[in-house]
Amino acid sequence: MRNVYSVKQVNAYIKNMFNQDFMLNRIYVKGEVSNCKYHTSGHIYFTLKDESGTIACIMFAGQRAGLTFCMQEGQQVIVLGSITIYERDGRYQLYAKEIILDGAGLLYEKFEALKQELSEMGMFAPEYKQPIPMYAKRIGIVTAPTGAAVRDIMNIAERRNPYVQLILYPALVQGEGAKESIIEGIRVLEKKQVDVMIVGRGGGSIEDLWAFNEEEVARAVFECRVPVISAVGHETDTTIIDYVADLRAPTPSAAAELAVFEYAALEERFFEYKRKLAKAMTRNLEQQKMRLSSYRMRMKYLHPGMKLLQQKQIAADMEEELQRKMKERILKARHALSIRIEKIEGLSPLRKLNQGFSYVTDKEGKSLKSVQQVKKGDFLSIYVTDGVIKAKTEGAIKEERYGNTDIE
Repeated sequence: MRNVYSVKQVNAYIKNMFNQDFMLNRIYVKGEVSNCKYHTSGHIYFTLKDESGTIACIMFAGQRAGLTFCMQEGQQVIVLGSITIYERDGRYQLYAKEIILDGAGLLYEKFEALKQELSEMGMFAPEYKQPIPMYAKRIGIVTAPTGAAVRDIMNIAERRNPYVQLILYPALVQGEGAKESIIEGIRVLEKKQVDVMIVGRGGGSIEDLWAFNEEEVARAVFECRVPVISAVGHETDTTIIDYVADLRAPTPSAAAELAVFEYAALEERFFEYKRKLAKAMTRNLEQQKMRLSSYRMRMKYLHPGMKLLQQKQIAADMEEELQRKMKERILKARHALSIRIEKIEGLSPLRKLNQGFSYVTDKEGKSLKSVQQVKKGDFLSIYVTDGVIKAKTEGAIKEERYGNTDIE
């Protein structure tokens, strides 16, 4: 039995065949615009036709960024895109990626071919890009000596930094001899040892800008040892040297902004650095002073002389404490002595004598305490307050508690 396929399977099979065709994945198609409609979604639906047929086309909203004109009925255009099957309707159509007006078509194809070739050679690789110096003093300019481009660069350079030196090489930027003039300008300024180079011109058509799409010019930019800023046309214009240059500026004015540092901002930055440096130095000086003071105090504390003074102070304190305690002991001893003296004085015979008493001794000096120690005729010494009385005993009388008894 024969194989039977659904419509969907057939359309999918044909779509797969289209997708595998390399030529249909990237193709340029030239024709006249008809049935052009701008959809509210942002997509553009149109038809390309010529004397023998038509092809349906669509440009999605995401691809419209590169479209530089408004499409209208009857325009001759060249569309770059891919052809594939729209499965739902079973018909093929062109999905546009880029659209340019015809007349520049051949140049555009040449541009794309050279761009692809140089890209494959690695001339657009970022590792070959030289950094743009931040503070350029000598800036070379390769452009026409008259026109808006050079005036814009000069005005912006004067405003941003009046001290920067601009060296202009007056080059031809379009027409016969432009390619050679631009290359010569790059080489001359490279020998002048400028810090950075601006290569560009004002806006124009692809034909006007074609000198900057030449392979020789691209190679001169790539081989230049001085960093190159490309500044060709307006922001929407793109040339080969934009990919080769170390930095692309959308306009010559923007190139001047990128190449010339702003002197006033730099001066202000220096003032700010100076202020911060002075503040940091003051803060650091204060910290060092505090640290030095701490070290001085520590050294003073650890100095042998200070140690000696401390020991002297301790010795003086101890001496003072010793004297204080000695005084206390002496006072206590004196007080105790006074008490003892009072007691002793209370028992002193002299004190008793002062109170009207006396004491008697025999001739040998022995104290007499009893009448029995004395007999008649003994010589006695009677001690009174102011002297000694010498006496001779006449007799002695013994005194009893309850009466007197005479003893002869």
